[in-house]
Amino acid sequence: MDNPAPAARYRHMERDHDIIIAGGGLNGPALGLALARAGVSVAVIDSRPARARAEAAFDGRAYALAIASQRLLAAIGVWPALAADCQPLLKIVASDGRAGEGASRHVLRFDSAEIEEGPAGFMVEDRHLYAAFLAAMQSTPGLSHLPAVSVTGHRAGEAGVTVTLSDGRVLSAGVVAACDGRDSPAALRAGIRRTGRDYGQTALVAAIAHERPHHGTAHQFFMPTGPLAILPLKGNRSSIVWSETDANARAIAALDDEGFLEVLRPRFGDFLGAIGLDGPRFAYPLRLSLADSYVAPRLALVGDAAHGVHPIAGQGLNLGLRDVAALAEVLVAARRRGEDIGAQDVLDRYQTWRRPDATALALGMDGVNLLFSNDNPLLRAARDAGLGLVGRIGPLRRAFMRQAAGLTQTARLLSGQGL
Repeated sequence: MDNPAPAARYRHMERDHDIIIAGGGLNGPALGLALARAGVSVAVIDSRPARARAEAAFDGRAYALAIASQRLLAAIGVWPALAADCQPLLKIVASDGRAGEGASRHVLRFDSAEIEEGPAGFMVEDRHLYAAFLAAMQSTPGLSHLPAVSVTGHRAGEAGVTVTLSDGRVLSAGVVAACDGRDSPAALRAGIRRTGRDYGQTALVAAIAHERPHHGTAHQFFMPTGPLAILPLKGNRSSIVWSETDANARAIAALDDEGFLEVLRPRFGDFLGAIGLDGPRFAYPLRLSLADSYVAPRLALVGDAAHGVHPIAGQGLNLGLRDVAALAEVLVAARRRGEDIGAQDVLDRYQTWRRPDATALALGMDGVNLLFSNDNPLLRAARDAGLGLVGRIGPLRRAFMRQAAGLTQTARLLSGQGL
């Protein structure tokens, strides 16, 4: 008897799951929920103990969810448990200037009322987002969440892929989705190289309590040594992402809390009244890291595993959720057509869909950081003129807002539709 064709062998292969997701950060659970709700068998491998992260205090990580990302969370059943912990973003103010001198007269203001979609986005802390994901994973049929264990190896074959876990278990599936960060072990095992560079900057991150209400306004203040983002959280609190040169950041991080605030105050300004720390401080080195390929045999890279970007526009998680929406749609459609979901032509559809958009946005943020993180008088004049131009032209300003909100994306989940 002749051997069955590869696709037939795949369809009849005994396997533990259709898809194994390596990485339980945020993109991994989002992808797992999107797939499981469409009837796909999924395992999410999460190296951290589940409850430890969900019950942690604020660890400096907070995210600006674009409108499209919020709609995805609604479509996969996460948003109802999360909404009360989110701060709506009503306005965004971008300005250029120097520490202690305030902003130049060229200030760009975005008002969510201009695009008539409700808030321009939502701020949410990592701990609240993960807790909502955890609750949804525990109640979703077809999704196995395996915490406190990691993927130590995977081997792609003609009819599927086997995955080895740190506890010795070996699982099988049709494809592995790597949501395991910008130093992705799965990508390294697959021989995928990366392109990028060190920014020579470090992000100083903390929660700040302030005297006056922020009214849902986010601020991006561009300074010669790097941008300072002031992002509203629930209550009279904001998260700061303060990019400084590595040398400056090391010196600032070494200060005690009062010394840190003393350096921050002339940069932060007094528009929110007196400020103080509302938790511990953190520092994260910044670098650009782009995978040369988003796919390999029976492997797809998602989120930071595919593209590690500068936090200048707060788009890191949103980019990852765009990947989630595209990969889930591609895999579910292929499965319903009876295709081998791990076949190269199926995975190539995902790469063709996502790589151009993610690369363009990553390089665009890289360019903005280069343009604004200096004190060259000619570049300063050019960027101030650019801010003024966008601010004055309503259609251009609204186009920027719609792009940042993800409203130009075509994936079903990003418009709130199920698969």
